[in-house]
Amino acid sequence: MSADLAHIRQVRAEADCLYTDAQVEAAIAQVATAINGELAERNPVVFCVMNGGLIFAGKLLPKLDFPLELSYLHATRYRNETSGGELFWKAKPEISFIDRDVLIIDDILDEGHTLAAIIDFCKHAGAAKVHTAVLIDKTHDRKARPDLKADYVGLPCEDRYIFGYGMDYKGYWRNAAGIFAVKGL
Repeated sequence: MSADLAHIRQVRAEADCLYTDAQVEAAIAQVATAINGELAERNPVVFCVMNGGLIFAGKLLPKLDFPLELSYLHATRYRNETSGGELFWKAKPEISFIDRDVLIIDDILDEGHTLAAIIDFCKHAGAAKVHTAVLIDKTHDRKARPDLKADYVGLPCEDRYIFGYGMDYKGYWRNAAGIFAVKGL
């Protein structure tokens, strides 16, 4: 069943812009500078978390000025819904990272269930160290683990339902240039 495109368009038209395209691009540049300073000599394997991390990774990777191997993984809890359920692996990493540093690039650290599961997976599969980079860190008290923090964070965000730069609203608006909050959510 296809989405109600009139509703999808209305959500975008009524959304609050939390961060402009320029603000997001500046944050990505800052994340890149920090990663360049810390991982340039580590020969990391970089995993983009699909689909949400795609745009952030695509903007971030050209700014990383060191050798790295790139792959992707796909784990989700949302499956185009607005609230999360059980973790579902669509694609596990296919490149070896045993005894290597791993950098996970994802769109958002919300409650962190997905990111925590990915970190645990990489550690148990032999990664020397797991680093995380997220574009957005949502501010609230519902993190999966109290100690769960991303190593590199683009921007903090209030506790609202957001979309843009890889994050979606019911599968749409990942392509929105900026970070937007759904009206009333």
